[in-house]
Amino acid sequence: MDYGHALEFGAFITPAAATPEAPVLLAQAAEASGLDLVTFQDHPYQPAFLDTWTLMSFVAARTDRIRIAPNVLNVPLRPPAVVARAAASIDLLSGGRFDLALGAGGFWDAIEAMGGTRLTPGQAVTALEEAIDLIRELWRTDQRGGVFTDGRYHRAHGAKRGPRPAHEVPIHIGAYKPRMLSLTGRKGDGWLPSLGYMQPGDLAKGNAAIDEAAQSVGRDPREIRRLLNVGQLAADPGEFAERLAQLALEDGIGTFILAGDDPNLLQRFGEEVAPAVRERVAAERGARGVSAAPARSSAALAARRDGIAYDDVPAGLRAIEPGDFEYGDVRATYMRGGAPGIVLQPASAEQVAEAIGFARRHPELPLSVRSGGHGISGRSTNDGGIVIDLRNLDGIEVLDADRRLVRIGPGARWAQVAAVLGERGWALTSGDYGGVGVGGLATAGGIGLLAREHGLTIDHLRAAEVVLADGSIVRTDASTHPDLFWAVRGAGANVGVVTAFEFEVDEVGQVGYAQLAFQVDDVAAFLEGYGRIVEASPRDLTLFLLTGGPRPGQPQVVQLYGVVDSDDPDTIIARLQPFAELAPLVQQSVQLTTYAQIMANADLGPQHGAGEPHSRSGLIEHVTPAFAAAATRMLESGAVPFFQLRAVGGAVADVAEDATAYASRSANFSVAALGSHPDRLDAQWRTLAAHVKGSYLSFDSSERPERIAEAFPPATLARLRAIKAAYDPTSVFRDNFAVEPAAPAEADAA
Repeated sequence: MDYGHALEFGAFITPAAATPEAPVLLAQAAEASGLDLVTFQDHPYQPAFLDTWTLMSFVAARTDRIRIAPNVLNVPLRPPAVVARAAASIDLLSGGRFDLALGAGGFWDAIEAMGGTRLTPGQAVTALEEAIDLIRELWRTDQRGGVFTDGRYHRAHGAKRGPRPAHEVPIHIGAYKPRMLSLTGRKGDGWLPSLGYMQPGDLAKGNAAIDEAAQSVGRDPREIRRLLNVGQLAADPGEFAERLAQLALEDGIGTFILAGDDPNLLQRFGEEVAPAVRERVAAERGARGVSAAPARSSAALAARRDGIAYDDVPAGLRAIEPGDFEYGDVRATYMRGGAPGIVLQPASAEQVAEAIGFARRHPELPLSVRSGGHGISGRSTNDGGIVIDLRNLDGIEVLDADRRLVRIGPGARWAQVAAVLGERGWALTSGDYGGVGVGGLATAGGIGLLAREHGLTIDHLRAAEVVLADGSIVRTDASTHPDLFWAVRGAGANVGVVTAFEFEVDEVGQVGYAQLAFQVDDVAAFLEGYGRIVEASPRDLTLFLLTGGPRPGQPQVVQLYGVVDSDDPDTIIARLQPFAELAPLVQQSVQLTTYAQIMANADLGPQHGAGEPHSRSGLIEHVTPAFAAAATRMLESGAVPFFQLRAVGGAVADVAEDATAYASRSANFSVAALGSHPDRLDAQWRTLAAHVKGSYLSFDSSERPERIAEAFPPATLARLRAIKAAYDPTSVFRDNFAVEPAAPAEADAA
């Protein structure tokens, strides 16, 4: 039986402690010889051997390409919860180069001498199965809560999940007996016996047992790789290659692991035998018409969503499907749970064009474009649709140091941008959280902690590379496709996918970063005072306000946080002093720091949001008494646990209202409110409606039709609809505050 696996070749090296550098040098020789895998036996009771985990970690650090695995790990002496974390750690540190191979144990006298428990064959199978289940469950970091198992041999009561490996670490099983072979078929990713322990016909019998067990649980037997330890290299490499080719073609072996500690033999195995085996097997497979083993398991294929042509994904474009190991870490965003049908992760503008082409062929499906996935609006994931995830387009490059012109990919995070720019004493105004992706913020506006002095993020944009709805890639700036450039700055999600931004950034040295908390008895008066002081302050101050509804029996606390763009402590204190007089301070922190350090406040790891965010957003020119009273009543309702005012104004208002698609330049404050129940939130938000003008797209999760007119003034909307008709007439980009394309007559008039 030929299972169609791509052939791999590895080394089985003795972890001898007498010359500790020797196994490391052999592993490097195996890598230099082109081998795919290096493995080490695990006998922790053997004083002549190095500890296998320690050795594998060291080898991972001293190699670059070759995969590393135990051959096989002694489970009776390796608690599975510890194994899970150790395996994930090596895999992360090595860049996804670790395979896990497990065995139920042998040499029971030695195991008992080290504290292990002798098990019957049936007990050993049960213990190994429990270990496999526990290891895999601990790797499922997308699941909430701890891990609870109550196995006979392995238990976990609230064990914390993670870390998650860099890739789906395969679990191979060293097995010979029927019950262990059955376990391999049901739960293993590979079968790893040694040829020296087998009689003629044992491989065929083992394969048959594994295949039967796999089929009994709905698995395709081809999912299970067949590995084989083959002993010493024969004297004649050609004869040896012929033997291995027959094992591949007749017994389905996909990975051959040569036991030997001679670097010359490893070199001959990698450079002579392996190519010869591949050539013979490829020729015979071609003649027989053997199909390649499936790239995805039966379970993964069963998880595919209806209506998506998965096999139509362009070659080379990375795609993550609902049944894939990585799916749990890409399905959701910071605040929204999602269940997309496919997540595409392009690595170039050309691949973005291919991803958009794939989306065009599925016009009935939702389409989300994601940079960092932090957006409160939650539009960068969906249910059953397509997500174009731009995380791999994360480059940060200085184009012109004299102009402070930089090129930044949409998938970069603002913490990363701030760190790179900070090395030169530069900064680019962005939001207030370093985990936000560049693409979403830099096309919506960019209200951040330097806004009053340096404007919005979009005000620093000088050019952009955009992939349009038809798949064409264009460069746009003030003189090239100027209408597109206008739209990108404030409504970019409507006209294309920006794959590179060119920003002219500012020189920003040390700044004051303030975090102040007040006990407030009169919330309305505090809001008014905050607004009045902000508007009267010099532009070097940008301060945000954050509070929530009152808690029974507890005082109302209002927080202010933000930046004074000065390295003079006296200036910083002078800017903040008027706020300190509004109410009693209950906590304060004022630091002289850098913008990069402020933005280094984020976890850049996977996001596992749940549910649906409910948020509303608006813009106001002043915090009037009427607005402050309405906001206070909204907070007292208990429907809004999160209420924020962000200072805008200053440099933001220096830009003409019609210069960009972000049009509400006269506003001095952005307002955002979040609640857990949309109807209650909307009812309370209506009490603010008379006082709010405009909307900031990134903070509004509403899908009400009227939200478009709220976000864009009439003249802005008319121009935007005309541009939409020119660049996206069929509304490929229809799921993120999409405007309706203008009819031909309207477009001509605009």
